[in-house]
Amino acid sequence: MQRRWIIVGSIMMLLAVAIGAFGAHIVKTRIDADTLAVYETGVKYHMIHAVGLLIIALAAGQWGASTRLKWAARLLFTGIILFSGSLYVLSLTGIRVLGAITPLGGVCFIAGWLLLALAAWSLKKED
Repeated sequence: MQRRWIIVGSIMMLLAVAIGAFGAHIVKTRIDADTLAVYETGVKYHMIHAVGLLIIALAAGQWGASTRLKWAARLLFTGIILFSGSLYVLSLTGIRVLGAITPLGGVCFIAGWLLLALAAWSLKKED
């Protein structure tokens, strides 16, 4: 589990940096300030949750793989796709209906972080 999610988290970070650079250098000149802010929000959440995937992978290495950690990683990954992906497409195409998908990604983020917290909570306390 640790190896897989470090790979996925690293690739998600690579994509976040590339997509952010694309926005800063190319998209910025083609869309208005409000739409650019939407795009930048997608990049920010993408990057934060890619780091979250790395944290989960490291936790799995420390604590051992668990169902909660596996689902936490899956949900953060799904959240990146749904939340950030919908904001990227919305800001580049103007298709507003994609805004309905964004909250589903947000729910995935919340559930993923909750599962990480529960995984930590369920560890035996050290004396």
